[in-house]
Amino acid sequence: MLWEHAGQWDWVDERLGRVRELGIRPIVGLIHHGSGPCHTSLLDPEFPEKLAAYAGEVAERYPWVEDWTPVNEPLTTARFSCLYGFWYPHHRDAQSFARALLNQVRAVVLAMRAIREVVPSARLIQTDDLGKTHATERLRYQAEHENERRWLTWDLLTYGRTRIEPWFRYVGITDAEIDWFKENTCPPDVIGINHYLSSERFLDHRLERYPERLHGSNGQDAYVDELAARVLGAGPDGPAKLLLEAWERYRLPLAVTEAHNGCTREEQLRWLDEVWHAALAAGDAGAEVRAVALWSLLGAAGWSKLLTDGDDYESGVFDARSPVPRPTALATMARSLAQTGSFDHPVLRAPGWWRRPERLWYPPEGDVAPAPTSSAPPLLITGGTGTLGRAVARLCESRGLSYALTSRGELDVANQASVEHALDRIRPWAVVNAAGYVRVDDAEREIGRCWRENVEGPALLAAECSWRGLPLVSFSSDLVFAGQKCTPYVEPDLVAPRNVYGQSKAEAERRILAEHSRALVVRTSAFFGPWDEWNFAHAVIRELEAGRTFAAADDLVISPTYVPELVNATLDLLIDGERGIWHVANSGEVTWAEFGRRVAEAAGLDPSGIDAQPAAALAYAAPRPRYSVLGSERGVLLGTLDAAIRRFVSERSVINDPTFSHTRSGGMRVADCTTENAPVASTAGSQ
Repeated sequence: MLWEHAGQWDWVDERLGRVRELGIRPIVGLIHHGSGPCHTSLLDPEFPEKLAAYAGEVAERYPWVEDWTPVNEPLTTARFSCLYGFWYPHHRDAQSFARALLNQVRAVVLAMRAIREVVPSARLIQTDDLGKTHATERLRYQAEHENERRWLTWDLLTYGRTRIEPWFRYVGITDAEIDWFKENTCPPDVIGINHYLSSERFLDHRLERYPERLHGSNGQDAYVDELAARVLGAGPDGPAKLLLEAWERYRLPLAVTEAHNGCTREEQLRWLDEVWHAALAAGDAGAEVRAVALWSLLGAAGWSKLLTDGDDYESGVFDARSPVPRPTALATMARSLAQTGSFDHPVLRAPGWWRRPERLWYPPEGDVAPAPTSSAPPLLITGGTGTLGRAVARLCESRGLSYALTSRGELDVANQASVEHALDRIRPWAVVNAAGYVRVDDAEREIGRCWRENVEGPALLAAECSWRGLPLVSFSSDLVFAGQKCTPYVEPDLVAPRNVYGQSKAEAERRILAEHSRALVVRTSAFFGPWDEWNFAHAVIRELEAGRTFAAADDLVISPTYVPELVNATLDLLIDGERGIWHVANSGEVTWAEFGRRVAEAAGLDPSGIDAQPAAALAYAAPRPRYSVLGSERGVLLGTLDAAIRRFVSERSVINDPTFSHTRSGGMRVADCTTENAPVASTAGSQ
């Protein structure tokens, strides 16, 4: 019931009423990284009293609610709003930080007083981010400063005078203001610990080790503030140690009130697994840990850049990009933990990226801890010599997913004995079928070969996986459609292929799903990627750079798909246990000629070199659908085509990498993982 939306009672009545009907006990928050309505702000002297008045109104309306968090993360909000300047009111000074923090914590005290006048049994669950700062010897003073500052929300509520006073006296806060908390203590009933992979930091004065964009200063020393996991040889301390530190300091009941990792699905599962076992370990060591809660239930938008730029979406327990929020593997894990206290999945038998050696982006500080042993069975990938198969392997590599990439000589999907032998030998937990006949025009004269590789093989593989209880994902094409629509095709639309290749894919879909009811079939379109130098986008750049023109059809409309995004989304769907047909393509529709122009422009080349021609002039042997754009009624999982083209231009490289192996497990850096309190470069250590 956010204060900023005060007065919208009907909306809240409906939802809290339903929560009550379901027997769910909510924790009601009133302000969450905000400043309240427009008549106040974090720096308003009357902010505490105004929030308390609103809290009383809410309690009067919902007297059955007993658990409250009037202000979420006061310290974090004060830092990002008034010390770092990212959020309103965008101040960057210690006095504003101190005032914003005191106002928020005082508001918590007064709000709980107002609530308890209506609900005497009301409980305070006070949340804040709990991190930890590590540093070189030269910057130990700054680390000590930040490691004491992290406790201020709870110190104020419990009135730790000797801990509080040094923080506020030097910025003009009076003794009377500090003593107010002594007369009005409000210890939390539960201390809510929010901890993220980015919550542990490392401060390093050796600037030459880091890119200039990370350089910052506290006015005394210049240094870099980076994720501890990227620098510390031993790795981050992790949630288990931090929970015990909180318990030793306060001896009050604890809960992990936010557990989230904005990353690939298996890393989300691995992080929750580590947090869950950390809570169990803290309990075994004597701490009273009441709960582990997942954030965010419906995912989050914009947190990868701290709500300052864009709205990149990261899914949570549910993926809100579907018409009805779709439960992910996290939902299955949360349900199992709640009901049985345990959960197992093959991907959990490998360590998270923050525990693997490739996490280190810079010269390590201290001895590097050995990587935990992985006992994860592999993901079997067919089509090892093809673009898609190698792309799946590369992305498994970067995600720390053990895999076995097989060529046709190692696994012929259309040969029963070969399939059985490979599955017996590799013993995978799931199969990704990326093998197949892909030459659309040649298929018109090589019908038998196309049918063997695209229909008979996948159907045989599906039957064998079904018999063994193995999840299977296979890929299909937009060419299963006739092209008579003028709006994007969605999953239930009637297939009516116009060429042999499309016919083989349509029949493969039918037979795969008939043989294996739990199989996942991913339809995609005109994929392009940074590693295959012979795809359309690479060819455009190569020809234009050589000063030649490039012919492309201007009357066939498609939805080009960026291979890394396609593979990552497919692997997430596989881990989620999804089945049936899914359309996975980037959002946007273009002709082949327009696609070429956009690639040229992104690469800084002259788009006039694209020679737009009708498809009939290009002498295709196989007829193409006039319109084959893919949409989805199950969920739009990929970003826009223009964003994908920009990524392609910046990431393209040659596929023939001599260091790339078919048998590795583990991975490279996961560079685009995000967490709520992401790194802040230029404000590290501001006082």
